[in-house]
Order: sequence, then C-alpha cells, then structure tokens
Amino acid sequence: MDNVCRTPLYEKHLQHQAKMINFQGWLLPLQYNRINQEVQETRRRAALFDVTHMGRLSIEGESALDFLQSIVTANLDRLIDRQAVYTLICREDGGTLDDILLYRFQAHQYLIITNAANTVRVYDWLNSKRTRNVQIFNHSSAQAQLALQGPQSQQLLEVLSRRSLSDLPRFRFQPELSIQGIRCLVSRTGYTGEDGFELICRADQASSLWDRLVPASGGSPPPVFPAGLGARDILRIEAGFPLYGSELDEGITPLEAGLAKFVDLKEKIPPFYGREALLQQKRRGLTRKLWGLIMQDRGIPRPGYPVRNDEGEIGHITSGCYSPTLDQSIAMAFLNPQQAWKGREVAVEMRGARKTAQLVTLPFYRRG
Repeated sequence: MDNVCRTPLYEKHLQHQAKMINFQGWLLPLQYNRINQEVQETRRRAALFDVTHMGRLSIEGESALDFLQSIVTANLDRLIDRQAVYTLICREDGGTLDDILLYRFQAHQYLIITNAANTVRVYDWLNSKRTRNVQIFNHSSAQAQLALQGPQSQQLLEVLSRRSLSDLPRFRFQPELSIQGIRCLVSRTGYTGEDGFELICRADQASSLWDRLVPASGGSPPPVFPAGLGARDILRIEAGFPLYGSELDEGITPLEAGLAKFVDLKEKIPPFYGREALLQQKRRGLTRKLWGLIMQDRGIPRPGYPVRNDEGEIGHITSGCYSPTLDQSIAMAFLNPQQAWKGREVAVEMRGARKTAQLVTLPFYRRG
C-alpha cells in the first residue's frame, strides 16, 4: 500500500465503513452499502462520489486557444466563457490518449479534467507539444473533486449555497460558488446519466465540504447517499458512457467507440493531432464498433467474453453488469459492423455456455 495514493477524504470513507480498493493507484471506496442501493439512490434522489483521483490541468497563455485546437477533437471556436465540453485527445495515429472535460474560463485560460491513470501521461504529452505563450500547470494534488449526482442534487446545492442554480444549464459552470463558506468551482456535469454537479475545492477543505453534503448525524436516510466506484461503474454503463481502459485506449479510436459526434473532422486551423488518421479510417470503414447488449438469458457478461453468431466469433465484451435500473444484465461490446445490427440476437460465451443477448443502440438508460 506504500505506493497507493489517498484522497483527502480517505478518513471520511473509513468513518462511513466503506470497502476500499486499489483503483489505478488510488485507494478509493468500492461501496459503502449495497452497490445496487447506491445506484438506486443516485437515480431517485442524490448521491455523492469522491472523484479526486481525476487529474486537473490548467492551460493558460495568449496562444492557449490555438494550442488546444491542435490537441482536442472538438472545434472550440464556439465555446464561450464558463462553458465545458466533452472531447478527446488523440495520438497522431488516431488512437485515444484520453477522453476529457475541457472548461473555458476565458480565451486564455482553460481547465482539463483527465482520467486518473492518464494525468501524468497527458501532462507530459501536452508539454511535448506545447507552443510559445502557453503554460501548463498540474493542480491535481492541490485540489479535491466531488460529484453530486441525482434528481435532488440541484435542490440540495441551492439550500447549501443559498443561490438558485436554475440558470446553470448542462455543461456550464460557476468558477466560484460558496457552499457554506467553502469556495468551489461548480459545473453541471457528471458521469452517471443523471442531472448533477461536480465540485472542485482546495484539498484542505475537502473534508469540510463532505460534512456539509453528508452530515454525520443527518437523519435516516441521510440527505445525500455516499456512493462508490461500484455504483459509478454501473451508472456509466447504463448511460452508455465509455471507460478509459475498457472502451477507449491508445489502440481504440473515438470513431470505433461510437464517439463520432465528439470529433469534428472538418477543416480547422490548426488541425488536431490524429485528424488525418481518423479521416482515413472513416473512408476505409470501421472494422469494429461499440454496441449495447441486453441479456435474454441469465448471467452477467464480463470483459473479454466472446460474442458469437452462427458463423463464429464477431467480437468481445468490454464492460458488463447487472442493471438495477433496468432489472436486466447489460453489456457493451466491440463487434464486427457487418455482423451487428439493432435487434439481432447473438450469443455471449460465459464459461463454456452460450447465453442469448439482443443487440441495442446505446445508451441503455436516458434520464426523463
């Protein structure tokens, strides 16, 4: 455990009797109660996740916008102050270095939220491509990040901040909002498929912020339900969101992962790294594409399980779980596009047995 990182909320997790696991070099809560209960609380009310393990990099300087145009797959020309965008960073060969959230404070100041395992790699890669009049700073260790997710999250934050958040739409943020005296960046973003917010504060204020959101003596049940990585994974699978290391990595392009709408292949100056490779892939046609599967037979599909039809293997499972929201087992899989279409029945090979599943388009769950 000597090389495992701990977030500033580690002691809070222990106080709530969380089961802790090593996730990408971080000691994080897998669950506090039953994972399915944490999923249901997120969908019905509000749940709080510690996502401090995510990386936070700021990009600043006169040339910051042009630099980022060459880095991310989105066209940033229409991005306005206090707006965030989901986008990707590709290598020259089109493989995905990371999928990120990019926040614009102003024309010369931006924030990137990276996946935990990729923070150092993205930081080093950005510095290797850095142009004049661009500065890159890694604020990850100095900050904490919480995700408050669920249909009651707005109401709760409004009570604590004494401010209406009705005028804060999806993918917009307030650079500085006081949560009972704790100054936070608050964005209407999340990774659960629910309405919700992500809050970034100073690392030394994380415990105080947690106590305001999850009062130690607060009622039964508490106003906010703490939730761990197990629930977060199920929630993102239900919402059809990719996980880096499962549906995305350096050998997988955004087009294969079903993220074409987040890739602007039109001419822009400067072009982003990987654009030409992605254009060529689009012209040639994909050899694999991400699909959703709903199990018709009993069994939970796990990563790596083969997917077959009558002619043989056509792909493999990347993520799978039992969905408490749908009361069915679901999965995502990379499949041969020539052998996959909506409604087709396929077989998932589970420990020597073939279980029937039906192909569906993602997501499995959509709020409202």
